[in-house]
Amino acid sequence: MKNRVMIIGGVQAGKSTLMNALLGKDRQANKTQALVYDDWIVDTPGEYIENPMYYRNIMATSLEVTHVIYLQDATSSKSVFPPQFSLGIPKIQIGVITKIDAPHADVERAITLLQNVMTHGPIVKTSSWQKLGIEFIAPLIQLKSDEEIRQYVKDRDSPYLMYCL
Repeated sequence: MKNRVMIIGGVQAGKSTLMNALLGKDRQANKTQALVYDDWIVDTPGEYIENPMYYRNIMATSLEVTHVIYLQDATSSKSVFPPQFSLGIPKIQIGVITKIDAPHADVERAITLLQNVMTHGPIVKTSSWQKLGIEFIAPLIQLKSDEEIRQYVKDRDSPYLMYCL
């Protein structure tokens, strides 16, 4: 199976903007109404995580991917994910914090919120507009084990990349 990633996050958290940045597409993100498959990325509507009735759609879609990005908006004071949500999806997990350059961004709070969702894994701090941290995501998707990911994070020694246990 070719490595693919599913992006999960709340409404207006920056999922489609992140996808466009990862694919090098310079276009305005539109409201995602259904699953969007584009190359190696599956973009999910924010409603899928904000409404528990749609969790089964997330679980079913996870069968098509190797990695899952749990996306947290740095300007949001709440998480849309239930605690330890990643335990229900046995895929390689990556946390991504968006909008780190926004005026009211609280990156430390976003890290804490992601740590409540993910059992372990890398967290990438990003700004799609300033292209900060984006360069680490595609290489992480190519890695096939937690050990490889941990070593990748250690070797990069970047303020935009960390590993949480």
